[in-house]
Amino acid sequence: MASADAGYARSHPERVTAALSVIGYALVISAFEGILPLFPELSRETVLLFSDAIAVVNTLALTSLLAGVAFIKRGEVRKHRAAMLTAFGLICLFLVLYLWKVGGGFEKSIVIRETAFLGQYAGTVELAYLLMLAVHILLSVVAVPVVLYAVILGLTRTPEELRETSHAKYGRIAVASWAISLFLGVVTYVMLNHVYAWVPR
Repeated sequence: MASADAGYARSHPERVTAALSVIGYALVISAFEGILPLFPELSRETVLLFSDAIAVVNTLALTSLLAGVAFIKRGEVRKHRAAMLTAFGLICLFLVLYLWKVGGGFEKSIVIRETAFLGQYAGTVELAYLLMLAVHILLSVVAVPVVLYAVILGLTRTPEELRETSHAKYGRIAVASWAISLFLGVVTYVMLNHVYAWVPR
């Protein structure tokens, strides 16, 4: 981050958070609605590969996030910072892969056959899947500004200065929403791709 940008972000973290959040939301909406043709078309095989890659990235992000929590509880600030920035970088990578998969490929709908695991309770299983997916998406949306704000504060201040800010408060909210969202994302990925079947939509 350039010094001038860092100075502005330090003085106005709320404004920078709001601007970056709006950009992020706009990119997601554009990809879903096909407003901006930002991404090259993907083959079916590449979409499947992206799905697997996204699950790996999310698992690594969740692992880094939980490691960051463990580090800060032990007072290891540098390791905490490295873990959290790793998690943030992985989420940025996830966003690129996900938007490309949606914008250049397709989404999937779950199909639960009677012969599948708990197939006799297909209605209940599908409802549970859709609820987890909804919570995953909701928390993903809600977490964006909270995560960005915590990251911006962390990048523009020393550990001593951070103690005088709301970084810890917003960090706890970010971790909770982010971790639950990532976990549910991985669970729904496994259900959709490895336990049950799917059709393109």
